[in-house]
Amino acid sequence: MTSPKEDLTWLNPPPHHAFGDDTVHVRTGKETDFWRETFYGFWRDNGHFLYRPVDGDFSAEVTVKGDYKVLYDQAGLMLRLSETHWIKAGIEYTDGLAYFSVVVTNDTSDWSLLSIPNDPDGVRIRLTRHAEAIRIQYLDAADGHWKPVRLAYFPISKSVDVGMMCCSPQREGFEVTFSDFTIGPPISRQLHD
Repeated sequence: MTSPKEDLTWLNPPPHHAFGDDTVHVRTGKETDFWRETFYGFWRDNGHFLYRPVDGDFSAEVTVKGDYKVLYDQAGLMLRLSETHWIKAGIEYTDGLAYFSVVVTNDTSDWSLLSIPNDPDGVRIRLTRHAEAIRIQYLDAADGHWKPVRLAYFPISKSVDVGMMCCSPQREGFEVTFSDFTIGPPISRQLHD
């Protein structure tokens, strides 16, 4: 992993962050989120996003470990073309549990949730771009296999911003550590082992 501070940029910098050798520790600001309209009727674009631009197809991975305590605390990967076109995927706290959560926004947001086993060491997330398709997976620590979560449409563009995202819509001070963030060539298009 390249040291994050060398080639990454903040959108909405958090009040506190610290870089380690292969980690970024973040403490969120007050009532931060990324969301557009659907169901809740509001627009928010003030979540924390540490990114770099990437051309063409790729696979991005990161391990997220957070102190999830309050409704909608969330951390993971984000792919962003603009304020109206983005995807965030990671762990989100809802109904007293940390779920794998994906929000796909093409003008308006949708939200999907998947119950996954709790891992005290964090969750490894992978987001892959194959042209107009975004493939989202997590690494199941119990069996060592990547599990599919979502295959979503996303507009084709030469370049997109890719990186680590965290938000705390109902509070401030959510603490999360991202580790081993990588961006490289896309994995095989084969969907099934």
